[in-house]
Formats: sequence, structure tokens, C-alpha cells
Amino acid sequence: MKTPVTLVTGFLGAGKTTLINNLLGQVRDKRLAVIVNEFGDVSVDGSLLAQACEEGGTPLFEISSGCICCTVEELFVPRMKQIAAEKNKVDHILVETSGLALPLPVIMALGWRDLRNDYYLDALITVVDAPLVLEGSFAEAEASTSAAHQSSTGGIFRQQLEHADVVVLNKIDDLAEPDLIRAEELVREYCPKVRFLELAWGGELDPRLSMGLNLHGTPHGHGGHGHHHHHHGPVHSAPMPMDAPPADQSTFDGHQHGQLDSHEHSDETHQHFHAHDTGWQSFTLHTHQPQDAAKIKEAVKEVCSTEPILRAKGRVSVAGKDFPLVVQAVRTRVNAYFARVSSGSGDSSLVFIGYHPQRGQAAAILSRITGTHWH
Repeated sequence: MKTPVTLVTGFLGAGKTTLINNLLGQVRDKRLAVIVNEFGDVSVDGSLLAQACEEGGTPLFEISSGCICCTVEELFVPRMKQIAAEKNKVDHILVETSGLALPLPVIMALGWRDLRNDYYLDALITVVDAPLVLEGSFAEAEASTSAAHQSSTGGIFRQQLEHADVVVLNKIDDLAEPDLIRAEELVREYCPKVRFLELAWGGELDPRLSMGLNLHGTPHGHGGHGHHHHHHGPVHSAPMPMDAPPADQSTFDGHQHGQLDSHEHSDETHQHFHAHDTGWQSFTLHTHQPQDAAKIKEAVKEVCSTEPILRAKGRVSVAGKDFPLVVQAVRTRVNAYFARVSSGSGDSSLVFIGYHPQRGQAAAILSRITGTHWH
């Protein structure tokens, strides 16, 4: 019996980690494993999932310092083979991509010789930050005169939607019904082929809407009995299964990175964009000095307002508190809450992801507003 894989994708800060964390708390009748991918060199999302995984006895595997779509052969396949070696201990796998990753290379990898006898794609879930869509952020990116910025922001978002089985509108708690309707309309404008669109209050989604959907065939492979739903778009037309990464990957169509046309799309295209497009950058700032919670939120907001930062996240040691402050920011929306477990260190780290951001400027703003030294 093959093990189902649920792939969870979505742009920076959409709420993928929160959604998976909530699923881990709800699913008690399955033995799960989690793979989390982070663009930065410091694992923030992995540490947030660690406690839930530990409480449920769920294996957690991390792929850091790059997008999973660029490291399918080097990191993703070996992790999956590692899990397959003990697959009698796992009933379902949840894979969280980074916010800059494209899902199609991961989907294709599940059809390669190394993995296809052990796994099948259950569903691709794309988590959407509803307020960010309503702000017109992705529409602005597509209208940008910078070709690289256009494809790197609006293009990635569209690609994540294009191959989704389930789109989850997240962060809707404070939205009125007309805004919810408008957010759904915008998503459908971006991707008219969306099959299922669900709402998530507080990042919670019913497991029945995210696991066990079997939207890409049967656990026994092609031609088996049971429910079989054809996938729309390029995924359905792609040559699956295949023994290895194809030399001609023109089936990865409909997307471009930087100055590359869609017909040039390949694993090399992913490598080129993330490795050589100096626009997208991730850097981590640190301090050994305790912080003030209000000042750190103000400082992060100022950095995101001044610099082209799309995402910030991290753990901050606050004076007089035993547990670290978890900071999550999307653009200038900054949220913070205290973790339930100690980090075991008085150090603070914040990861910033943006397009042509300046590390020195960000450090200077943090240092000035908090009155402490960030580097």
C-alpha cells in the first residue's frame, strides 16, 4: 500500500505552518510525518512545529536554506526514501514548501522511480493570505515594470494556485462577508480552474477537507478501483510516472522566472532563479540583549515599511519573560505571541525575506528603535 502525501504550499506568510500545526492537533487516528521547507538559514517554522510533532510522536524533517523545488533530487527525495524505509510507521505525510517554492517539481518527483512505488499525491493544498490578496499586492506585482519582480511575486503566486486541488482562504477572522466574497472572486480570477475553495478561521481546517481526498488516483497506482479524479491543467498532462528528472521539462509550462520564457522552464530554471537572481534574499539578524515586546513589534513594522520586506519571522527574548516572543510579519502586519516552551537561550533571531532588501538598514532600524544592538 502506498503512503499518501499532502503537499501544502502558499506564498510567504500565508499561514501554512499554522494550518499544519492545527492539523497535527486534530488528527489522532493516523501516524503522520512532516517535512517542512524554509527559504532562510534559520528554522523558524520547524521550531514552531516541533512541539506539536513531539507531543504526537510525529517525525519532523527539515529542508532549509533554499526552496524545495530547487533541491528535489538532493534533499526531498532522500528524505522521502528515509521515511519509506520505515513506512510501516507512517500513514500519511504532510509536506510544507517554502513561500517561494513552486509545487510542480515536487509533484513530478513523486512519480519518479525512486518514490512512485512508495507514495502517491493525495492532494495539493494552497493556503492564501486573504487580506494580502484584497490589498492587491499580487496584482501590483504583475503590473510592475520590473520583469523579474513581476514573475517572482505574481508569477509564483499564480503557479501555486494553478496546480491547487484545494485553495484555503486564511486569515479571514476579521473580514466582513463582502470582503470574503471579493477575496474568493480574486482567487478565481487568478485561477479559474480552482476545484475546491475552503475557509479557515484561525488557521484551522477540517482534516476531512485536507487529508484522505485521493484526488490523483488510487493508493494502488494507475487503473485501480475506487474514486479517481483527473487533475486539471499541466499536472494532468505531465508525463507521470517517469523514472527520473526528464531532460526535456517543457511540461513544466505556464510559468517564468526572471527573464526566462515559459518554454525554458526546467529544474535548471529553478536553480537559476533562486541561486542567481539576487533580488530575492533572506538574512537573519541577531542580538544577545533582552528586548521590549512593544518596541520589537514597532521595529519590525518599521523595517517592513522602509525596506522591501515581504516576510519576517523569528523568536525574541523579552526581558522578564521565561518564554520567547514569536514574531510573525507579512508586509507591515506584525503579530506576536509568547511560545509555550522555552528556547533554552536568551538570544534573539529574526529572519527577513524580501526583494532587494538591505541588511545593514534593517539592522540599523532594529537597533535604533529597540535601543539594543542587532547585527
